Amino acid sequence: MWLIILLILLGVLFLVAELVLLPGVSLGALFALVCYGSAIYTAFADYGLFTGGIVVLIILALSFVATVLSLRSKTWQRFSLKQKIESSSMPLPDNEVKAGDRGVAVSRLAPMGKVEIGGRIYEAKSTDVYIDQRSTVEVVGFENFNVVVRKVADEPSA
Repeated sequence: MWLIILLILLGVLFLVAELVLLPGVSLGALFALVCYGSAIYTAFADYGLFTGGIVVLIILALSFVATVLSLRSKTWQRFSLKQKIESSSMPLPDNEVKAGDRGVAVSRLAPMGKVEIGGRIYEAKSTDVYIDQRSTVEVVGFENFNVVVRKVADEPSA
């Protein structure tokens, strides 16, 4: 009798694996059918017609319940990760750099390069196509761990 119970439980396990982990592969369904068939054959051969019929009904009921529970979205939401990852592998520019701050291009920005703002050097991206070295730039935002800058128009000298 333990063999029949074990085969039924393995069949349910393979059925759930087919529905949730391996959809479309049919390997889990094939193993489930083999387990179910072996359990039914053993029940009929060793215990007779009545016990075989009971085993068939149990397999049908368990398969139905396993299918319904596996396909419900709330069942698997309990196991899913709900934690948001807010950290990053690269530090954001310091809070001391804000939109509107001005600095100088340390290298040519085409469109990426280095800028010096407030005595610190940052990786920057230009909104313009090119910004020459030693040009005055203004911070307009932040994108992908980079400072986004634009060239400041040259002010006329007096």
